[in-house]
Amino acid sequence: MRSIRVETSSATILLTEAPAPKVRDRQTGEIAKDAVSGEALMRLGVVYIEDGESSLIQVTVPESGVSDGLALGAPVALPGLVARPWESVFNGQQRHGIAFRAAAVTPASFPAMAGA
Repeated sequence: MRSIRVETSSATILLTEAPAPKVRDRQTGEIAKDAVSGEALMRLGVVYIEDGESSLIQVTVPESGVSDGLALGAPVALPGLVARPWESVFNGQQRHGIAFRAAAVTPASFPAMAGA
């Protein structure tokens, strides 16, 4: 399926869940790896706030893209953020959603408040 680039320049993104290894197989504990580079993948949680609306999302980033200095509740940047729709059948049930992936997660600053 096609990836859709997510424009983040007008959004505030706050870290809500620290980066942790993304598990590919829960039974074996196998860590997910990038299909091209073979690099381990990390998963983190953020709240994405734009135009007065917010969404909690999980984002996958390569292990090398996780910057030092990340703090829960602090703003972060997600360069190269893309959304990819997915669907699958699990135990006879159709499931679908949107997977988010970024090239990195880095500390950011709060956007300047209008009129401040």
